[in-house]
Amino acid sequence: MSPAKAPVTRTPQNSNPTLDWLVERFLEHLKYTQAKDWAYATSYDRYVSLATAVRDLLFERQITTQLAHTRAVAKRVYYLSMEYMLGQLLRANLVNLGLYDDCRRKLAELGLSIDEICELEPDAGLGNGGLGRLAACYLDSLATLNYPAFGYGIRYEYGIFDQEMVNGWQMERPDYWLRYGTPWEVVRPEFSCPVRLFGYVEPRQDAGGRYRPAWLGYQIVMGVPYDIPVPGYGTPTVNMLRLWSAKASESFDLAAFNRGGYIEAVQKQALTETISKVLYPSDQVERNRELRLVQQYFFVACTLYDILRRYEKHHETMEALPDKAVIQLNDTHPSIAIAELMRIFVDERGLEWERAWEITTATFGYTNHTLLPEALEVWPLHIFGRVLPRHLEIIFEINRRFLQQVEGRWPGNLGRVQRLSLIQETPQKGVRMANLAICGSRNVNGVAALHSELLRSRLVPDFADLWPVKFNNVTNGVTPRRWLLACNPLLAEAITRRIGRDWPADLDQLQKLEHFADDTDFHQECQEIKRSNKQRLADWIGRKLAIRAPADFLFDVQVKRIHEYKRQLLNILQVIIRYHRLRDEQITLPPRVVIFGGKSAPAYSQAKLIIKLINDVAHTINADPRMRDQLRVAFLPNYRVSLAEMIVPAADLSQQISTAGMEASGTSNMKFALNGALTIGTLDGANIEIRERVGADNFFLFGLTAEEVAQRRLCHDPWHLYSANSAVRKALDAIRDGEFNRGQPDLHRPVFNWLTHDRDHYLLMADIESYLEAQQRVDTLWQKPDAWTRATIKNIAHMGYFSSDRAIREYAEKIWQVSPLPLDGEIPH
Repeated sequence: MSPAKAPVTRTPQNSNPTLDWLVERFLEHLKYTQAKDWAYATSYDRYVSLATAVRDLLFERQITTQLAHTRAVAKRVYYLSMEYMLGQLLRANLVNLGLYDDCRRKLAELGLSIDEICELEPDAGLGNGGLGRLAACYLDSLATLNYPAFGYGIRYEYGIFDQEMVNGWQMERPDYWLRYGTPWEVVRPEFSCPVRLFGYVEPRQDAGGRYRPAWLGYQIVMGVPYDIPVPGYGTPTVNMLRLWSAKASESFDLAAFNRGGYIEAVQKQALTETISKVLYPSDQVERNRELRLVQQYFFVACTLYDILRRYEKHHETMEALPDKAVIQLNDTHPSIAIAELMRIFVDERGLEWERAWEITTATFGYTNHTLLPEALEVWPLHIFGRVLPRHLEIIFEINRRFLQQVEGRWPGNLGRVQRLSLIQETPQKGVRMANLAICGSRNVNGVAALHSELLRSRLVPDFADLWPVKFNNVTNGVTPRRWLLACNPLLAEAITRRIGRDWPADLDQLQKLEHFADDTDFHQECQEIKRSNKQRLADWIGRKLAIRAPADFLFDVQVKRIHEYKRQLLNILQVIIRYHRLRDEQITLPPRVVIFGGKSAPAYSQAKLIIKLINDVAHTINADPRMRDQLRVAFLPNYRVSLAEMIVPAADLSQQISTAGMEASGTSNMKFALNGALTIGTLDGANIEIRERVGADNFFLFGLTAEEVAQRRLCHDPWHLYSANSAVRKALDAIRDGEFNRGQPDLHRPVFNWLTHDRDHYLLMADIESYLEAQQRVDTLWQKPDAWTRATIKNIAHMGYFSSDRAIREYAEKIWQVSPLPLDGEIPH
């Protein structure tokens, strides 16, 4: 049988010239990039060829975009983030280009499935969770709104680990997402830059007697940039994400090799390149803590080198930098950039300290993403001084001058001085990076209304007293292009038929769906779409986990990073109570599939035990034949962006149940509500603002408020609550006594102790009764399909505020003072 011939493409009348060009490039790349004949091309060949063709189109538009920004000498936004959860890019890029549906049809004519091609792409998991996904959403919005912007980060060779389950335990495997390279990036060796590390500082003075120290004895690492294009939706603007890879300045020692030292010959290269090898090495040992600091400095040193290189093409002095660049720090990780810019200004550009500090503080903005004090990085002085000796001097000087200001404001107030100081004195001397970020930035913002208030009133109240106007709020948002248009095309099309096609770029238009909240046809279509999405997820669960998940069950979902404050433990506790009621009381409840997903930090033993408990409970329930038509439980391994894109459209109930006052904002709450899931949650993070907009009747509220949490912790008695509630007691006794792991009956006893004897820090016992009552309300409404569907439509209709476009506009207007720069003329191809 002769091999199939390559397809012949014909251009019909009224065809899309951009699509025709793209298909031609796809076929060319199959032949000239992958060196394959059509008949022998693999699915992977077709993925690379199509992605490379899309990349060609993006690069053409990126060139036009960058030329326009350069000619306008535009003020640019530089977004610095240690994390970017990009996920798969092929489908998202085609959607933003407006080519996805046409491309799907065209490939079908060639006998190809675009879904099968897209699924071959590995997730670019350059992040740990919501922080990295938020950064990716913001890059999407910056391009969509035509703001001149660059994203900067690290090109981790291994991203967030792949999670496998071995006997119910999380096991971490390397996530080698770059095993075969990625078609989306292009290396820019001409913009490589040297980065100095370690060494010592030698005091010196210049001819005028000013202190001009020399940084000597350092090691040099080269930062090599790789660019990934970021297209906007419905616009020719294509911005860039520039990721830095660490390379040795001298990669091979030929003399060592020739004398037989084969390992020695490449040792320096191997040690250097560990800098960009792994996202967040475990900080349980000092060498890994040092590596994390090296990663952060490497990233910001490369980035500032690049920013100033671009700026100095048009300016001879640093005076105009705040008018041409705004540098936004996405959490504390990049905050060493403040000291680095001061080092460049003072040591290399010769600015006087006072003027250098004025320019620096006018250039930076800082977004805080946490209320957990342990998450505010503090670097031990001995590590910081060893890695960055000159920067430690600079931070000492910043602190000296800053504390003079504090003393002038509050004379003799030692408590204020100790809390505001950039240097922690106890229990171990260290550099407080959050304090540095606040001190060195023009603006400091939280990411939800409650978070921003608690940031000012609880986390850093002294800074808020000192600089009240510096603090503001920008509630997080998500891009509707990926999180509705791309991941839920059936719902997106149903919406478009009713309110038009403009909503993906103007999410407030979803308010028009209010008119369809009681529309019978829309109700029926929404129900059919939800069932279709659930069946797709159920099929995946069946294939991967061999768990039956009927699509007519309520799909109850909690997927997010595993952490005690996010309270997956509260969720599995109510699952156990539900199981006991169904099994022992033989009552009838609406059937549910309870779905968990998320990763624990590798060294977080408590979170890992929670995962094990969830899997053990799931195994017990799923093996009980009495539960076949009543209750299923599944922990979906290796939660990632591409899996979230399947889960989010399928969810009926979204669990957002963190202890009030602990979650900064959350964004999964927004994604689920946007796709028609109802939320059961506390008044925490952005839940508050979601509830305000969708209406209290369309949100299952429970639990203490943030103020009540603070008061309850002073007098909390979990043992009394355990003793007083028989259902809770029965569930906890089952955990303690090994009901869910007969082979290791004492394995889960620590969980019992956490909740009864160890003060129950995250107040699960205080909230459990309210939570169970809210779950009863869920069951009641679920049994009224029309009322449930009406509530889902109300949720969708009022999610416009939670678009990342709105958030980026607020940053641009309130913080960055930057204007959009739409491109004129025709869109290239």
